[in-house]
Amino acid sequence: MAEMPARTAPRGDVAAPAAHVPGAGAVVPAATPVRVDAVLFDVDDTLVDTRGAFAAAVGAVRRAFLPHVPPEREPELLAVWRDDVHGHYRAYTRGDLGFDEQRRRRADELHVAFGGPRVDEAAYPGWLEVFWGTFQASWRAHDDVATALKALQAAGVLLGSVTNARVALQESKLAASGVEGVPVLVGVDTLGFGKPRPEVFLEGCRLLGTDPARTAYVGDEPDVDARAAAEAGLVGVWLDRPGVRRGGPSAGTPDDAAHPGVHRITGLDELGGVLGL
Repeated sequence: MAEMPARTAPRGDVAAPAAHVPGAGAVVPAATPVRVDAVLFDVDDTLVDTRGAFAAAVGAVRRAFLPHVPPEREPELLAVWRDDVHGHYRAYTRGDLGFDEQRRRRADELHVAFGGPRVDEAAYPGWLEVFWGTFQASWRAHDDVATALKALQAAGVLLGSVTNARVALQESKLAASGVEGVPVLVGVDTLGFGKPRPEVFLEGCRLLGTDPARTAYVGDEPDVDARAAAEAGLVGVWLDRPGVRRGGPSAGTPDDAAHPGVHRITGLDELGGVLGL
């Protein structure tokens, strides 16, 4: 992807006190105002409702491979899939596992947890056809994305995404979801590893041509996204959407935003207040 020219004009102060921002009572502002020229976004569960797509996919898996599991247990299936307690996806983002192998291991663990057949290498292609076909057909943008992106674009803020999935996959996901104007700058295949490594965030800033200190990063995970971005020198924004947290309600609390340079919002409609727009 071609490198974009650097911006020199500042784009607004990050958050005045949260009490002055309508609807932003959940925001934990940084101690010092920061000039922001750009916003980098995570993709999954930030711009795209990946949780909803996963829910549809594991429902299809239940019907095809786990028919003994009643439909009312599908939320449990979804939780096991998303929580990935053995960290196979994190191993993939570190470069320790291939993409299909991490997914096959997660599929096998899901089946074992609910008394289903093992998903070995022979069974995996059939499993993937059911899972992926449903997952891909279910990609949708969150309802607040279009309005938030239009507001940022109208303010002259540069946009891009930094993600822990492959660039081509995320480009397809954004296109299918109707999300425009947010080029995928960095994926797990760009540098060979993913977040929370600081180089990943810094590469996104380099490609945008912006100073990390004047670039915000918005993502749904308090550690891998917001805190890691802040530690890399960006303005970290934890998008704590209701009902979307991995690991259940206790996996992430307002205390997770108590880090210099980190803000907590519950929807992208609050982002303008955090960025002083």
